[in-house]
Amino acid sequence: MERPVSEGDIRNRLMQYPWISQIGKLLNRSPTVGDLLDLCEENYALLLQLAPDLDRLEGKSASCRPGHMDLYLEVLEQTPYTTMLHITYYFSHREGQEADPDAVLRVYHDAHQIEVIRLRQHILPVESIYQHPSLYNKWKMNVFLSKWLGFCVLQGHRFEAPEQFLTKMHG
Repeated sequence: MERPVSEGDIRNRLMQYPWISQIGKLLNRSPTVGDLLDLCEENYALLLQLAPDLDRLEGKSASCRPGHMDLYLEVLEQTPYTTMLHITYYFSHREGQEADPDAVLRVYHDAHQIEVIRLRQHILPVESIYQHPSLYNKWKMNVFLSKWLGFCVLQGHRFEAPEQFLTKMHG
């Protein structure tokens, strides 16, 4: 029999993931363009913690951490100033595998920014019917991306340059 969750358990979880208590506040605020650019820059810094040699990565790779979901990264396009990538988890279902969260990102190395091209996930509502594509929707997608990337960093995920790791293809 599972024991009930105590207030101490909740406090410990909030201390481990302090952003949990801030999501509602972040999602409900009215951001400015400057706020969005700052958040995109923070996302860039988080992504570089996961993939410090992102500008040298090629193809598909996986970060496997014991006790955690494998994180998959695929470089879709690499140019001198930008990288287009796909990052996701794969969950097994009766019908096959489902990617969730599932993001396609354009990384601007010269501007130190990330643009969310596509984000599919089932945790937080990030699209608003009457405002798409608005500053508010972009803000919500980037808040989600920030929390997800931060979570992956906390779990110790990391993608190294091709000569420093064995590529695990997802099949």
